[in-house]
Amino acid sequence: MATLAVPPDAIETLADQLERLGNIPSERIRWQPYPGTATIEDMLEFRRRTGRSCELIDGILVEKAMGWEEAKLAGLLVTYLNVFILPRKLGSVTCPDGPYRLSRRLVRYPDVAFIQRKRLPGGKKPAKAVPEIVPNLAVEILSKGNTVGEMERKRREYFKAGVELVWIVDPVARTVRVYTGPRAFTTLGEGDTLDGGKVLPGFTLSVRQWFADAD
Repeated sequence: MATLAVPPDAIETLADQLERLGNIPSERIRWQPYPGTATIEDMLEFRRRTGRSCELIDGILVEKAMGWEEAKLAGLLVTYLNVFILPRKLGSVTCPDGPYRLSRRLVRYPDVAFIQRKRLPGGKKPAKAVPEIVPNLAVEILSKGNTVGEMERKRREYFKAGVELVWIVDPVARTVRVYTGPRAFTTLGEGDTLDGGKVLPGFTLSVRQWFADAD
């Protein structure tokens, strides 16, 4: 399993930094602002100027990998979740444009996320564009630009921040990996049913139906 072997104080080369980021393609790393100096304001300005989303990782703007097929799977999942969640007033669902500030210099954009109502400030939507709240469920739909190291780092960060459940969706293999910890997972195929576990008791979704709807 890939590990992030390079601690922040040991970064001496660009190769070290790429390894720490999970060996992502270099074209996803924005050079302005200079890596290590970027802020949330820079991240939001890039979004306003280009219409594209960047995550903020250790003061570096890293463009989010996303494609049409992944966006469609995400949109369908948002619909399925909202049909279950809204009548029950369980909380809020966000799509790929919804940022979460997990720590001082870390902002992630899960492809889909669910946050229970009790985690929302006063039970209401947050006022900040980049709220300092942690979702209960984070979903990542793999794109061609994603790497094993990148996804491992994301999972570790999610669970460290307080995420309880992570789904990693592979559109090519048509599988969903259900993580209850950084390394504890179960792989579901098209013959299986995805459920919300302790985070969303009662929610179920046929993996086959999800991919069929996307087709």
